Amino acid sequence: MDIPTLARVCAATGQELKPGERIYGALFDESGKFVRKDFSAGAWNGPLPGAIAFWSGRIPTAQAPKKPKFNDKLLLDCFDHLNGSTEPNRLQFRYVVALLLMRRKKLKFEDAQRKPDGTDVLILRDGRSGQRLEVADPRLTEEQITTVQDEVFQVLGWE
Repeated sequence: MDIPTLARVCAATGQELKPGERIYGALFDESGKFVRKDFSAGAWNGPLPGAIAFWSGRIPTAQAPKKPKFNDKLLLDCFDHLNGSTEPNRLQFRYVVALLLMRRKKLKFEDAQRKPDGTDVLILRDGRSGQRLEVADPRLTEEQITTVQDEVFQVLGWE
């Protein structure tokens, strides 16, 4: 999955975003690809139509810790948006987001099942609504999970 990183340029003005500056990021699904757009605080007028999720943060400084700060709402928005996706990259992305949400105790594992068509699924319970969810298990290796997790962190600006 080709995922853009923090551009360090305001999508609205084209001006450089400097270390320590407050920014707003938004994630879009354009033609089946995730597109991230970053905005300076002065150019941000609220979420744009079609945004899957949005967040605020600061441009990292050289001294900034490398450990990501999790935004659970952003993860949940991405998870919900990818519901029903059948494209392999999107299934992998949603599966890894589900694992992160289980680790964050936002989704609870209930069961693993094999459907009649041979598809493995995780049965999860949404901690917000109590809704029962199925997440396709793309049978990733540990190395593949790490790679997809890195992509999740990259697209959400947590690298």
